[in-house]
Amino acid sequence: MASLLLLLNHLPSPPLSTPHTTTSFTSTTPLSFFSKTKPSPTLKCSSTSNLTPKQEHLQGKEQETCDFEAPLSQVWREIQGTNDWKGLIEPSMNPNLRREIIRYGELAQACYDSFDFDPHSKYCGTCKYHPSHFFHQLNIPHAGYTITRYLYATSNINLPNFFQKSNLAAVWSPHANWMGYVAVITDKEHIKHLGRRDILIAWRGTVTYVEWIHDLKDILRPAFFSRDQTIKVESGFHELYTKKEDSCTYCSFSAREQVLSEVKRLLNYYKDEEISITITGHSLGAALAVLSAYDIAEVRLNVVDDGGERVPVTVFSFAGPRVGNLKFKERCEELGVKVLRVVNVHDVVPTVPGIITNEKFRFQKYIEDTLSFPWSYAHVGREIALDHTESPFVKGSMDLVSAHNLEVHLHLLDGYHGKGKRFCLASKRDIALVNKSCDFLKSEYGVPPHWRQDENKGMVRGGDGRWVLPERPRLEAHPPDMTHHLQQVLDNHLSPQPLETT
Repeated sequence: MASLLLLLNHLPSPPLSTPHTTTSFTSTTPLSFFSKTKPSPTLKCSSTSNLTPKQEHLQGKEQETCDFEAPLSQVWREIQGTNDWKGLIEPSMNPNLRREIIRYGELAQACYDSFDFDPHSKYCGTCKYHPSHFFHQLNIPHAGYTITRYLYATSNINLPNFFQKSNLAAVWSPHANWMGYVAVITDKEHIKHLGRRDILIAWRGTVTYVEWIHDLKDILRPAFFSRDQTIKVESGFHELYTKKEDSCTYCSFSAREQVLSEVKRLLNYYKDEEISITITGHSLGAALAVLSAYDIAEVRLNVVDDGGERVPVTVFSFAGPRVGNLKFKERCEELGVKVLRVVNVHDVVPTVPGIITNEKFRFQKYIEDTLSFPWSYAHVGREIALDHTESPFVKGSMDLVSAHNLEVHLHLLDGYHGKGKRFCLASKRDIALVNKSCDFLKSEYGVPPHWRQDENKGMVRGGDGRWVLPERPRLEAHPPDMTHHLQQVLDNHLSPQPLETT
């Protein structure tokens, strides 16, 4: 597998008041798309651009503002995929859906922007910011979410190219990496706009390029979240999600246990409200998003009453690989897990694992069921296939690094209106973000590559004139009531295997 790929080259209880850190919404104009008696909206481009004439010529059209009807609060279930996004992507991209996907993509991007991946930093492998200042430090102070806990995973697994470790003596843990966060909408205006209280899980992906895919062995193993042993997932993803390290404070509970216990706690706390569970991630983080969504549904964590009512579980995935076999895909569909995958057709990561036998192979079900073929993989959910060569802003080169970049995906999504339709930016989203961590914008835009950096790499000058890296507050690894909520998951949802998977 590796050679083939080389060739392809706690936090406190939920807040009772509005948080300090509250992505703002630029429009509340309604959307007619969901009305069965009204036609789909016509997208109109109006002049909101400050581009030079040369740039406008390259763009082909100026940025657009869209007129639409139904408020998001009335149609949020459709946006979350209750009807598998039927009619919302083709023939025309629904503006509400586009805006929501980009919003969740930016919340996934926050995992990259906040992660310390500098091997010369004594804090390498951690989050740079305290949860209470997270969105403010990232210049997205109006996200509306409050982070309720950070997620960690042990680096002692068979994905060495994914984890970041310091070249210096370990300060916080030699075994752990920060993997993302769980958050919940607490701002009243945002709750009103969304039409529900949203529980968000954001997984960190690969900070640099895709070296980690060389570690994938194409080995499928039973997920063990179900009694059905024919449901299988890629072993590296499973290990990252379930393994723990007793000698490490942060990894004494697996990433799986951290997620399930926190979601259980939040569902208990907001049990009398309309709730959604949304999971997002890019690259390997997208694989974790699909895996954790399946897990939440498989252990019936989202079943909130005796009548079987389910809290919707939705994944907005970016540049994600395949996670499991065809049985895994079919089980996700049975459980009602909704997955919308955003990919760049020139990106190699969504093609693995399962290069030979996958959902595009007409005899996949036969060879998986009858022949027990061990390298059979299938993507879950619906796909939005983007093409960076259609954007007039970016280089048309086949740069595999940039083709995989999350900000590039968000830029392409902003200009996408349906297959065969002209690329036209739907918002004022800054094209400079494309070059935040890559070199993909055309040179005439004058945006330097890899421009986002911490000022002075975080060094500050003290009163004595010396430059030092300030100490960061040591966070509580896990909330004291975590074991209690884990036990509730076991008791109430009859998990077929103890959560202490190793």
